[in-house]
Amino acid sequence: MKQFFKFVLASMVGFLVTSVIIIVVLLVLIFGIIAGESDKTVDVEPNSVLQIAFNSSVPERTPNNPLSGFSFLGIDGDKSIGLNDILANIKKAKTDPDIKGIFLNESSVTLGQAASEEIRNALIDFKKSGKFVIAYAEIYSQGFYYMASVADKVYINPKGIFTFHGFSSEVTFLKGALDKLGIEAQIIKVGTYKSAVEPFFLTKMSDANRLQVNSYLGSLYDHFLTGISESRHINKDSLFNDANELKVRFPEDALKYKLVDGLKYKDEVLDELKQLTGVEAKGKIKSVELADYTKSESKKEGDKKESKNRIAIVYASGDITGGDGDDNTIGSESISKALRQVRLDDKVKAVVLRVNSPGGSSLASDVIWREVMLTKKVKPIIVSMGDMAASGGYYISCAADSIFAEPNTITGSIGIFAVLPNMQKFFNDKLGITFDGVKTGKYADLGSINRPLTPEERAILQNQVDHGYDDFTKAVAKGRNKSQAYINSIGQGRVWTGTQAIKLGLVDRLGNISDAIKSAAKAAQIKNYKLEAYPEQKSIFNKFGSGLTAEMKMHFVKSELGDNFKYYEQIKGVTQMMRTPQARVPYDIEIN
Repeated sequence: MKQFFKFVLASMVGFLVTSVIIIVVLLVLIFGIIAGESDKTVDVEPNSVLQIAFNSSVPERTPNNPLSGFSFLGIDGDKSIGLNDILANIKKAKTDPDIKGIFLNESSVTLGQAASEEIRNALIDFKKSGKFVIAYAEIYSQGFYYMASVADKVYINPKGIFTFHGFSSEVTFLKGALDKLGIEAQIIKVGTYKSAVEPFFLTKMSDANRLQVNSYLGSLYDHFLTGISESRHINKDSLFNDANELKVRFPEDALKYKLVDGLKYKDEVLDELKQLTGVEAKGKIKSVELADYTKSESKKEGDKKESKNRIAIVYASGDITGGDGDDNTIGSESISKALRQVRLDDKVKAVVLRVNSPGGSSLASDVIWREVMLTKKVKPIIVSMGDMAASGGYYISCAADSIFAEPNTITGSIGIFAVLPNMQKFFNDKLGITFDGVKTGKYADLGSINRPLTPEERAILQNQVDHGYDDFTKAVAKGRNKSQAYINSIGQGRVWTGTQAIKLGLVDRLGNISDAIKSAAKAAQIKNYKLEAYPEQKSIFNKFGSGLTAEMKMHFVKSELGDNFKYYEQIKGVTQMMRTPQARVPYDIEIN
């Protein structure tokens, strides 16, 4: 019997050792393949077409994911590409002799207004090279059409869908549901237009909020129509009327009103691309996808020589929170560390702070603002606003030497609020739960969610929020060289577009991130420089353990919920609002 157990034990040990060795060998092979793929240069054949299609989200910068293109272990293996590389690739293709033109293929992703603007302008600049841009889609959303309208030829599938009906913005109000649950949202805010809390205590828009939404939505729509009018050579009033009367209901209507150049199936469009690139009818189009083109070598002559001078681009994208954050959130600790790093680096001559944020924690915003102020004393710092730089996003921007925004950037929303739920009726009446306890001071349980605030407690919290708003408006007044009274008059939580903000003095110039970089170089008095991005992105190899597990879980949630994932994020955002005072844009602005 002893011999039997020895044999079994030896077999188990041998099996475990062999398994470990096999796993290690497999991991080494996998990592080796990944490393080889990541370093691999893509060769672009002569007379190639650069294919641009947005089938996954477009972050501010390309994720550091060496598993891009791989789909195993439940890890996201898509080829997500950031706005930074999209713009860089279009610019590179403009002077690449092997690229004959761009094929703008159907997009299934809704891009932000400002991101679409930057890509659209990059395509306009690309066309100056004399190369072609062809756009095709089975379904044109308004956002994708706005971008595609600059193409030399815009085609739609004969049985496709063309959406052209104007802009709308909708708010989901939760008060009725909270009432049914016996939950009271106790609101403490400052700012007539600070509407982020309205869904918790109203059942429809306040008059002030309706006024501001009408204002900024009208500004965005006017810019949308102006752009299409210029690129398609159609009277803007006619475009407004076509959309208002819903005249475009079928592809034939889009052709009739000159919004597209033809009704074609994809094979017909591909035949045209063959002709444009000199390929025989039975031949195959030489093409390269946008994500792969990133790995191609630039053939542009006269590139700037290597320089010791640096311009740092500090990316601040997502909700503003305390702590380290990640690629999708602005952690006050990580962004502050990045700003300190570039401030103390003598090679960095200027800084561009790229902000794309609806705001968040007012405390975290103030922490980052302080680092911007300190950086400004040492070297030029220029802000480039993306789709949104509002509330806390504007707070961290206002101290910069200069601020650039796109005409359709959402900004402003200078205001503070806090939400504290009173769940007493929910616990007592719905669940039968009651609470009792003792305390050593009158306000020892301030912030408890199982009872309503007393008048004295509400006054204390209101004073704290008022104090935060006073700090916010002082910071903006100092940064923009305006009086605090003036900032208060255009603040009050009101949202503005970039076009409106420049007239109010909240923004200095309309322009993209390239314009901001040029401005930073000019301020630093340098012509030859290298760009460096901060904070350092963590690759998937840095996320093994709880970080990787959390990322895989989130990927699963995204894949399961699809377009409804935004509601999950909204609910998650509500829980964050109820923790600390917020400098946040009114709800989630979504334009349809």
